[in-house]
Amino acid sequence: MESGSPDQLDELMQQIDPNSDLYSADLAPVEASHKTWNWWHMTAIWIGMAVCIPTYLLASYMIKSGLGWVEALVIIFVANIIVTVPMVLNGKAGVDYGVPFPVLGRAAFGVFGVHIPAIVRAIVACGWFGIQTWIGGLAFYAIGCAALGITPSSGLSLGQFIGFGLFWLVNLYFIWKGTESIRWLESWAAPILLGIGLLLIIWGASGAGGFAKVLDQSAQMQRPAASLQTNGNGIDLVLTPLTKDGATKATQFQITAPIQTEWLPMTERYALGPEIKPPITLQFGHGSHISNPVKADFPKPAGSPWDQYLFWLTAMVGFWATMSISISDITRFAKTQRDQTIGQFLGLPGTMLLYSFVGVFVTCATLVMFDDILIADDAPWDPVSLLGKFKSPSVVIGAQFFMIIATLSTNIAANVIAPANAFANLLPRHLNFKSGGLITGLLGIAICPWWLLNEISNLLIFVSGLLGPVLGVMLSDYFLVKKGRLSVADLFTSQGIYRYTSGFNLAALIALTAGVITALIGYWIPKLSMLYTLSWFSGFAVAFVVYWLLMRIQTQNGGA
Repeated sequence: MESGSPDQLDELMQQIDPNSDLYSADLAPVEASHKTWNWWHMTAIWIGMAVCIPTYLLASYMIKSGLGWVEALVIIFVANIIVTVPMVLNGKAGVDYGVPFPVLGRAAFGVFGVHIPAIVRAIVACGWFGIQTWIGGLAFYAIGCAALGITPSSGLSLGQFIGFGLFWLVNLYFIWKGTESIRWLESWAAPILLGIGLLLIIWGASGAGGFAKVLDQSAQMQRPAASLQTNGNGIDLVLTPLTKDGATKATQFQITAPIQTEWLPMTERYALGPEIKPPITLQFGHGSHISNPVKADFPKPAGSPWDQYLFWLTAMVGFWATMSISISDITRFAKTQRDQTIGQFLGLPGTMLLYSFVGVFVTCATLVMFDDILIADDAPWDPVSLLGKFKSPSVVIGAQFFMIIATLSTNIAANVIAPANAFANLLPRHLNFKSGGLITGLLGIAICPWWLLNEISNLLIFVSGLLGPVLGVMLSDYFLVKKGRLSVADLFTSQGIYRYTSGFNLAALIALTAGVITALIGYWIPKLSMLYTLSWFSGFAVAFVVYWLLMRIQTQNGGA
């Protein structure tokens, strides 16, 4: 029986063979009576996912690259509007049929072929789960140190691993309690997270002398603290430390490499002698305050601003690339299409814009509020560095409690649901959501995030940006090939119409491969670099079209 209406899900359940090797209660369509998530729950889950340290840092990375804060926020907002559109489109099938991504993907990739994109998605999520759990564990550790009056260790310590274990167990608790506990967590956390964001803006404005004054500081964050320029006789070192009320915050500077000088009085330009070859390493000072070392070199040739805009737009879209693939894991619990559409458009773009702005605003405020911040490189761009500026135990404990809520709400919704379902789909008769979640938790430990935090983060971001082709195949299949009509019974049998060739749809795998190659080829061929710059878009478009064409040929030749 075919249907696209959630009202018929209870009837469709009766068409499924519960003894099939592809069936389990956790993967089966959500019954109408269990579809309890309204638009606020969908909004809340996105608020919970979007409020995290990476969101806080997004705009700062863009400002460091030379963009203005308004440009950065516009790119973030536009990118999240763009990614919400396919998110809603892919979420439609979750509402219509009540099945998670690994089951929905059987229709396009085949009942066994779906394991390829599902497991890649799961591994990415497991990596982020480990990273977020380590971050949450550090918050527990900071609370313990503040409460006991202990100075936090600068290296790895037993206390950090105890905090990691505690936060890991908190995550496992919500996994074991199931999706309704996740809905409760996100609904409870969302207003707290929004309120904290607004309080941070008020704190920054009041402490730095006003809203406008804070935003005026953003221009200082765009420029390097030091650079090199040629003059008629040699090379000048151009110094641009931070200023406050028209006065330079640093009063002296010192070159530390390639030679070391004594501390010199602050000046706008310093003529380098012939014995000093670039690049130059230097520090700034004011009284007892000394900046971190910074490098000065000749500015790189400025390219087209549009190249930079497109690069960051693709990066911002790729930020939620994995969730756009597996969004039906969440929308399957939504009551109506209206609930999932309104919830996602309210929750994702708005929260990303707000917390990216919070990150920019608070960081700008610290340039005025803290005298020990002499250059933009020393600014506390992330919340952890910001907390290091405070000595009050009550402030530290309260702020770290907020960090725990933010990290937990992100981790559970974004990094647990999808891999738990993907692992459960590997052996539906033997694994369920709880055991899949436990596997996720164990793999999160196995990656050793305390050692590989920075290295694995870059890898995960790279892989996420290449998952556009998976979404291209799924949307092409659901809307163009199958016209939104699936055989739910055949989704749960290995001998049905979604078996294709021994359980693999070759058209989907070819389209997926073509999309990934298109997204990557510009990395090696400079003339095609734009394809790599726009990797998510180019990979998505190629996979979408190639799959549609191959399926048309397959249908004309009498295939499934």
